[in-house]
Amino acid sequence: MTALPPLREVVARHGLSASKALGQNFLFDGQLLARIAAVPGDLTDAEVLEVGPGPGGLTRALLAAGARVTAIERDRRCIPALAELSDAYPGRLRVIEGDALEIDAPSLFDGRPHIASNLPYNVGTALLVGWLTGGWPPWWESLTLMFQREVAERIVAPVGSDAFGRLAVLAQWRAHARIAMPVHRSAFTPPPKVMSAVVHITPADQPGGVDPLVLERLTAAAFGQRRKMLRQSLKGMAGAIEAAKRAGIDPTRRAETVSVAEWVEIARVLS
Repeated sequence: MTALPPLREVVARHGLSASKALGQNFLFDGQLLARIAAVPGDLTDAEVLEVGPGPGGLTRALLAAGARVTAIERDRRCIPALAELSDAYPGRLRVIEGDALEIDAPSLFDGRPHIASNLPYNVGTALLVGWLTGGWPPWWESLTLMFQREVAERIVAPVGSDAFGRLAVLAQWRAHARIAMPVHRSAFTPPPKVMSAVVHITPADQPGGVDPLVLERLTAAAFGQRRKMLRQSLKGMAGAIEAAKRAGIDPTRRAETVSVAEWVEIARVLS
């Protein structure tokens, strides 16, 4: 590789600024970015998908860690800056201009890539749900994702907590999720109004006899009216209340008191 100029210099030279409409917040701290790139483990010659690289802060760290990166970037203003990175790491960076919500990402890889991204805030949750609800084992090896701290806490929340909900169930029923590191708002340019955190998710075995679509529908119904008893929130889903009873779950309980394992059991009965 060739020597790279400071990222701030690249941003200034290309006249880039973070777009609020695209949910962008840039990271310039090289040490912090290197720590994020280290979360998945050894990336030497590993395939990595990055969504929303912007000017390429995390991309630099991933490439420096030895990864082969495929970056999907919607903001065409950032493409020239990423092209400079591609020139500095010949054959190691592939940049695809487009919307990650519309691109068939699995088709871009022969094996199972790691996904590592400082996700745009406005599409982060939608992308995560898509990655969690596909076939299993998933097409990805691990997820290392930056979220608003509140969203990160919802992903790893334990049963009974205020943050426990559908996102926690979808993330935890067949995967391991943890907060790898907090990130202070001051690390970003411009600083967002909220704190952030990096979440690391690795796939586990899927419980047998459970249709993922049933679990999705079940939790969507229950947590859509989380303050109501299950006998109320689930009455619109045929067979759900009876399934809860058969699984030994009192229908007078509320959704946030039902553990991941109990949701899985209800879905197994329904499946």
